[in-house]
Amino acid sequence: MLTENTLPISGPAVVAHAKGDLRIDDITLAAPAPDEAVIEVLYGGICGSDLHYWLHGAAGESILKAPLVLGHEISGRVVRPAANGTGPAAGTPVAVHPATPGPGAARYPADRPNLSPGCTYLGSAARYPHTDGAFSRYINLPVRMLRALPAGLDLRTAALIEPASVAWHAVSRAGDVAGKTALVIGCGPIGALTVAVLKRAGAGRIVAVDMHPKPLEIAAAVGADEVLAAGDVEAIAAVEADVVIESSGNHHGLASAIQGAARGGTVVMVGLLPTGPQPVLISLAIVRELELCGSFRFNDEIDDVIAALADGSLQIEPVITHEFPVTQALEAFDVARNSAESGKVLLSFGSADN
Repeated sequence: MLTENTLPISGPAVVAHAKGDLRIDDITLAAPAPDEAVIEVLYGGICGSDLHYWLHGAAGESILKAPLVLGHEISGRVVRPAANGTGPAAGTPVAVHPATPGPGAARYPADRPNLSPGCTYLGSAARYPHTDGAFSRYINLPVRMLRALPAGLDLRTAALIEPASVAWHAVSRAGDVAGKTALVIGCGPIGALTVAVLKRAGAGRIVAVDMHPKPLEIAAAVGADEVLAAGDVEAIAAVEADVVIESSGNHHGLASAIQGAARGGTVVMVGLLPTGPQPVLISLAIVRELELCGSFRFNDEIDDVIAALADGSLQIEPVITHEFPVTQALEAFDVARNSAESGKVLLSFGSADN
């Protein structure tokens, strides 16, 4: 096992250099700041934003202008604690909250720092210089980002804590879902994790929708009571859900969400649609008095997710479908782009037992 006295000077990292140009580079481990711990990354989940930087050179309006270390869904272990004496001790397994709220507190609700206009995120090109991510064998992170994990929590599963927190935040935006009928449109990793969170929250009936059989199989494994093909418009409309979570990220999915919502229902939009004007069934939303609610990242929900994983009330393991060593990152990204065949694809950066 590495110790704080045997740190290497560099390690492999997954770096997007430009559209279509993804590399495994050896990057130098810089000296940590006093409030930073050195983390040995063990697992990382490939997110849709990582795929966008690779495939398009941009994620929404975040344009790649320089090489960017990708990744923000990780689990790992502290190998050197912060020099200022704060944060977890060496050897502590950790998950990571990748956000750094920005300035301008008066411009957003104090309890919603995810909305701060200057917020940065690991592995994001939203600002320049870019904020490098965590798909690196070793990384320095401020202790405020670290969440110590309870003993016995599998570190492979713990790589899903960040996206599960996104799902938890989306469900919380809908209010109390206990006993209600819930419809989830799009069952990629975020949609499937949303199904799992809805199940834990006591939703009375959960219906999952996707274009492909594999995502629907995963949704059923984590708690969906029924699954529907995305093209079955009549069946979707017949659901009449109290709560709809739209996680497909396209306007066809949003149309299905509005059509599948009951009068007076709530539609939470967590799937990020492309920038610019989008066609929306807004007249139907108006006459049904639907609440259309945005959901973006998360705040302290990460602590709830960790507690729910620790007590066994949140079951998310089936969402993981593939695992590749970091040396096969290019193959891993290629598999992750195929949503018909994969759920969450993990990179392993080393053995959890070494």
